[in-house]
Amino acid sequence: MAQEQGLDDRIALTAEKIRAGKTSLGIEFGSTRIKAVLIDDTYTTIAAGDYGWASHLEDGLWSYSQEEIWTGLQTAYAALAEDVENAYGEKLTRVGRIGFSAMMHGYLAFDKNGELLVPFRTWQNTNTSEAHEKLSELFQYNIPERWSIAHLYQAVLNDEEHIGKVDFFTTLAGYVHWKLTGKKVLGVGDASGMFPIDPTTHTYETEFIEKFNAIPEVAAQPWKLVDLLPEPLVAGTPAGTLTEEGAKLLDPTGTLQPGITFAPPEGDAGTGMVATNSVRVRTGNVSAGTSIFAMVVLEHKLERLHPEVDLVTTPAGDLAGMSHANNFTSDLNAWVGLFGQFAAAIGTPVDAGTLYGTLFRAAIADDVDSNCGGLINYPFRSGEFLAGLPEGRPLFARGPEARMSLGNFMRAQLFSAFSPVKIGMDVMTKDEGVAVDSLVGHGGIFTTPKVAQKILAAAFDTPIKVMSTAAEGGAWGMAVLADYLWHADQPLDEFLDARVFADAASTTENPDENDVAGFEEFFDRFRKGLPIEHVAIESIPLETK
Repeated sequence: MAQEQGLDDRIALTAEKIRAGKTSLGIEFGSTRIKAVLIDDTYTTIAAGDYGWASHLEDGLWSYSQEEIWTGLQTAYAALAEDVENAYGEKLTRVGRIGFSAMMHGYLAFDKNGELLVPFRTWQNTNTSEAHEKLSELFQYNIPERWSIAHLYQAVLNDEEHIGKVDFFTTLAGYVHWKLTGKKVLGVGDASGMFPIDPTTHTYETEFIEKFNAIPEVAAQPWKLVDLLPEPLVAGTPAGTLTEEGAKLLDPTGTLQPGITFAPPEGDAGTGMVATNSVRVRTGNVSAGTSIFAMVVLEHKLERLHPEVDLVTTPAGDLAGMSHANNFTSDLNAWVGLFGQFAAAIGTPVDAGTLYGTLFRAAIADDVDSNCGGLINYPFRSGEFLAGLPEGRPLFARGPEARMSLGNFMRAQLFSAFSPVKIGMDVMTKDEGVAVDSLVGHGGIFTTPKVAQKILAAAFDTPIKVMSTAAEGGAWGMAVLADYLWHADQPLDEFLDARVFADAASTTENPDENDVAGFEEFFDRFRKGLPIEHVAIESIPLETK
């Protein structure tokens, strides 16, 4: 009886918080899911909703349609609002603060009437290699292929028909924020994936803008770059309010009222840093999903230009080094799905949690070979800059004497998934001597206890911490950034330490010596096989020691 009364009291208290607006809403557009999360003032998730989607090829480029952006947003929000009503008996007419985030980079270009000029070009596209090379050389600063400025410049180089009409370009998070608030702004972390940010001023690098405008083919355009870019804002800066038109876009039922204050829209790198409490210098996180990135907040700029390392910023504007790989779970999910089909075919279907958990645990079983028994896998569904691949080349291979077992197979899948991101991470830690005090794993793959955490510790030869919020995702991190608007009188790192993560539970997995040696042997073979335009025989051992 007392237990039931306690539950009723908690429901009543949460309902009161909802009515009083003591809540923050974060919505993130991920690569495979749009997720909405509502938190209270203790950073507890009280409601959620989502919408599954996938990119598609349009004229040879990865894209999502405008229609699905809004359908997905409205569906995810409606599911959250329904969750609120079912759990607490409240219509969601208001929230305290709102923030949007999305997969970083990409290219959404608009004309002076606000019309989209070409379909959204996502971070997955690798058609901008010429722009990447020329701008990186010009700035002596790595400009990755997926950055917005690379997409813009490649369109200039290609003399695309739309390029002279561009009046504004932004990221996906910036686009949604603009349509809901009327403000052409961007969180500084997301902005750093459009164009390099000066970490001292938290604005775009003026010298680089001048160099870009001076390029002959750019100088011939009817615009100047500074007029096309959204304004960067650091975390804690109010970034507009929900307009009447925006409220109808978000909630067509008309229940949600306008006037709600927005946080600066951020990228998934920034929300990952917040969700793992990794915004302080010498801390880092590994955010794993459809793509994967490992980030470390830097003490100073890198000494040399490294194409393998992106230089972005935290939501507070501090410089961070990022190793980003386009590919992570897509190939892994395909193989797991195959095992699921087999289970269904023999009349014993299993749920996704059991399927993934069973297969993942096989990868660290006692009978597994530390080096995967001579198996090799390349998980590239799409192009991969770090691997020198302009397009996807998924491949699993083994020598005739390799030890093919379920454990070795799954270990090879997980080892290969973490291998591309290790390339850039090694550049930072081994070539540039970047110091790392802690790394935190973040993403659904860490939901199965120990497995991915143990393998990542071996890959980076570094202790890996997974927090109780590891599976919350970027939407929760964005909700926390929205709540930070009430607490911006203190630095972001202190706010996270003192208020959000003070009592957070976590587990740490230290690198195992045998696992580290096994991963290094696998990684050496993995690197020998790149680029895999054809099967690289030298990476496949003929026999297993």
